[in-house]
Amino acid sequence: MSAGPAASEAPATPAVTRPILDQLDISLGKRVRLHRLLYERGLKNGTLLLLPIDQGFEHGPIDFFPNPPSQDPEFQWRLALEGNYNGVACHYGLARKYMAKYAGKVPLILKINGKTTIPSDAEAFSSLTGSVEDAVALGADAVGYTLYVGSPRQDEDLQQLAMVREDCDKYSMPLIVWSYPRGSAIEQKGGRDSLYAVEYAARVALEMGADIVKLNIPKHGEKDAEQPGEYAGIEFDYGEGARRVVRSAGRCMVLFSGGSKLGDEDLLHKARTAMEAGATGLIFGRNMWQRPYDEALAATTRVMDVLREFGA
Repeated sequence: MSAGPAASEAPATPAVTRPILDQLDISLGKRVRLHRLLYERGLKNGTLLLLPIDQGFEHGPIDFFPNPPSQDPEFQWRLALEGNYNGVACHYGLARKYMAKYAGKVPLILKINGKTTIPSDAEAFSSLTGSVEDAVALGADAVGYTLYVGSPRQDEDLQQLAMVREDCDKYSMPLIVWSYPRGSAIEQKGGRDSLYAVEYAARVALEMGADIVKLNIPKHGEKDAEQPGEYAGIEFDYGEGARRVVRSAGRCMVLFSGGSKLGDEDLLHKARTAMEAGATGLIFGRNMWQRPYDEALAATTRVMDVLREFGA
């Protein structure tokens, strides 16, 4: 859609080179854990397909309504094992109570902060729900932290993330940042899915020291003209938006989120667009486990076929 009378073509995004593990300046322990995630599970080709099950915390039980069996975390753990996912991302309780039979078979990414949807997102903030020490004790290969870029409470968020990063460096634990634009100021500057907001979120994660960043692919919206400065006039297609975001993340591996459930062809289009843009992988939750089990496994296989083309 047009962004207004000042709309112009976006400058061409230079070619993006996907960060390769051997080229990253990281500690030995981080290198070992990332190698397990990238090359000892999944397709073992340097790509990632992660299965998140933190939505019950973040959104409430409503996310399980489309597929009631998925409310039992056994559904997701079994899918991760049989679908050959690179790992499961969840909070402490789900790991502690449901992971035992999958320990050593399905890598764990421990989410260590979160919030519910009950309060407004106007001043979004995810408080700590666990620690890097918890992740070490549970045998995790990475921790996940949600950062709300642009929230009025981002000063607290950035300080909290800095402490988590310090512990990650201390214990050589890879840090995956869910970098999400949120808050009243973001909504007044084009919205959370705008190019301005998502590119900014990618850059903040890089500068805060994330090893991997989880992002959404930006899209045009009715509030494009509200974006600051030259962003208000930029036209871009879906693939170009993804490439710009990956470039903003620099030497930080990018995972693109699946978001709410899509049809099969739209899901595969998103997967291919993400990988062609230079992403390291995908983190698809509801798009997988909101389907009946056999359909979820079949969708996983089709997404894996896309990732197979982009290994290194």
